[in-house]
Amino acid sequence: MARRFHVTTFGCQMNVHDSERMRGMLSSLGYEEASEREEADVILFNTCSIRESADSRFIAHLGEAKRLKSEDPTRVVGVGGCWAQSVKDEVFQRFPFVDVAFGPGQIHKLAEFLNSDSLSAQGYFEFEDFSGHLPTRREREFQGWLQISQGCNCVCSYCIVPSTRGREVSRDPFELIAEAEALAGDGVREVTLLGQNVNSYGRELPKDRRISFAELLAMVDAVEGIDRIRYTSPHPKDMKEDVIRAHADLPALCEQIHLPLQSGSSAILKRMRRTYDRRRYMDRVALIREHVPDCAITTDIIVGFPGETEADFEQTLEVVEEVAYDGAFTFVFSPRRETEAATMAEQVPHPVKVERMERLIEAVQRRAAERARRFVGRTMEVLVEGTSRTDPTKLRGRTRHNKAVNFEGVAESGQFVDVEIDSATSQTLSGVSAPPHSAP
Repeated sequence: MARRFHVTTFGCQMNVHDSERMRGMLSSLGYEEASEREEADVILFNTCSIRESADSRFIAHLGEAKRLKSEDPTRVVGVGGCWAQSVKDEVFQRFPFVDVAFGPGQIHKLAEFLNSDSLSAQGYFEFEDFSGHLPTRREREFQGWLQISQGCNCVCSYCIVPSTRGREVSRDPFELIAEAEALAGDGVREVTLLGQNVNSYGRELPKDRRISFAELLAMVDAVEGIDRIRYTSPHPKDMKEDVIRAHADLPALCEQIHLPLQSGSSAILKRMRRTYDRRRYMDRVALIREHVPDCAITTDIIVGFPGETEADFEQTLEVVEEVAYDGAFTFVFSPRRETEAATMAEQVPHPVKVERMERLIEAVQRRAAERARRFVGRTMEVLVEGTSRTDPTKLRGRTRHNKAVNFEGVAESGQFVDVEIDSATSQTLSGVSAPPHSAP
C-alpha cells in the first residue's frame, strides 16, 4: 500500500504555490494524498511568519501532529516555509518530535530526506533553489502559478521576508516562457505570476537575458492558450508606466492591480521604510485610472504601526475614500521577531488598534460596495471555479477584475461564461449566465 501524505498551508499565495510543489514532488515519489491528517504517514506544514496569528494557529496544529506521532512513531512530521526558516536555530529544540524542517528555498530537500536512510532530525535552510523547478499538483487544473522570482531586496521595518526568503533572484525569462507553455498545454487558462516584488523582476539577470517585468508580461501574453494573466505582489516604488500600459494593451492581462498602501501617512511610510510617500502612491493610482479606467485596485493596509497617531490614521482613511478600493487586506500591526519595528518606541495600545481597524473596515467595505455597483447591468466574462459556497444551486467564478460571482446557470469548472450581473455587494457579484462558451 502506498504511503500517504497530508499538507497544511498557512499564509500567502507564494506558500500555496510552494505547497502545490510539495504535493507534486511527493506524488512523483509514489505517495498518495490523504484527506485527513490522521490518515497520513507524512504530515507536513508549510508555514508563514508574516503575522503572529499565523504562528499561533500553526502551533495549535503542530500539537495535533505531536499526538499523532506519539500514537505511531513511524510517522514523519515536517515543517517547511518561512516560520521554519525564521526559527531554524531552535525548531528541533522546541519541538523534538519534528523530523525534518526546511526553508522556502529547500523544498527539494524534503524528497532527499524521505529517500534517505537517516533516522535523525534534519534541517535545510540554505537559499538554494526555486520551488518552480519542481513538479506541481494544482488545486484547479485550469489555474496555475508561475514563480518568476524569490526573495526580496526591500528593508521594510516590519517585514521578516528578506530573512526567510533571502535576497531577490529572478528566474530566466526563457525558462519561464517554457513553463508557461507547459502549463497551457496542461489545460491552464489562467496563470498568476508570483514574486515578493514582481515588478522589480529581471534587474540582476545577465545582460543577454535581462528584460523588464512589462516585457515578461508581453511574452506570457503571447503564449497560446493562456487567456488570463494576473500577478502578485508589486511594490508601489517599482510600479512603472510600462506595466500599467500593459494592462490596457495586452489582451490576457486582467484589469486588476494589487497596489499595497500599508499607510496613508507619509511619516508612517517613512518609519516603515517603504521608500515612497503618499504623493507618489497617489500618482501611481492616477496613472492606473488614466490608462485603465475600469481597473480594479486592491491593497494592503496595516493599522496601529508604532508611532501612528490619530492624525496619521485619518490620512489612511482619506486615501481609502479617495482611491475607492475594490477590496483590501487589512491587518492590525503585530511585532515580528528580528524586525526593526518590533523594538520601536510608541507602540500603539491594542484597544486603539482594534477601534481604528473597525473604522477602516467600514470605510473600505462602503467604498468597495459603491465601486461594485458599476458592474450591475453589465455582462461580465466569468471563469467558472465550481459550485457556490453559499448556495449549492448556483455556480461560482471570477471576473477579470477578480470579483467573485455567484450565478445561476449550467457550466463546467474551467469554462468561460458570460454572466449578466443583477446585484453587487462589497465582496461579491450575483447574476444569471448566458449560454457557456469555450474560449473568451
